[in-house]
Parts: sequence; C-alpha cells; structure tokens
Amino acid sequence: MLEFDWDEDNCNHIQEHGVSRIEGEQVVINEPFDLEFQTEMGEERIAQLGETNASRILIVVSTWRGAKIRVITAYDAPKALKHLYIVEKGKHGRDPQDPSV
Repeated sequence: MLEFDWDEDNCNHIQEHGVSRIEGEQVVINEPFDLEFQTEMGEERIAQLGETNASRILIVVSTWRGAKIRVITAYDAPKALKHLYIVEKGKHGRDPQDPSV
C-alpha cells in the first residue's frame, strides 16, 4: 500500500489549484501515464497524467521522500492532454466514447 507525505504546505498548494488531497492520491494510485522526470533542487520529480475515481483528469507532480510519496503540485490537465489521456486509455481497454471517462 502506498503511503503519502502531506503537510499544510502541500495541501494548501494543491487546494489553490482546486484539487483535494484525496484526488491527488487517487491519480497516483490509478495507474497514471508518466509525462516527464525532472530534477529540481537535487530532488527527482515525476509529472504524471491520470484520473481520479470521479474521472477528473489531472496532472500530478510528485517525489519520493523516504518510503512515502509527496505530491508537490496537482492541477487540471489542459484540454489537449485530457484528450490524449482518453484516447490512450481507450487503447488499454477503455472505450473512449464512454462518457464516464
């Protein structure tokens, strides 16, 4: 089971983008697509495109802190990436015409 590292700073930051802590965790757990790896201030970070349990498509940037995942930021994916996600998920067993996606 994945564990997450949350504090007031990262919770407040994603809330500024209209994303809840639970939504950030769901994206990481729900098998997102990796977009890019970054190194910032000596820390490896990964940007991922994925969806919440309510089918909200988000970008989540996270890093490992010890054995826990720390969400750095999370925000709604731009329209083009939402479309890409729906198309790619359709190739992996989901119907891209399904309105619940």
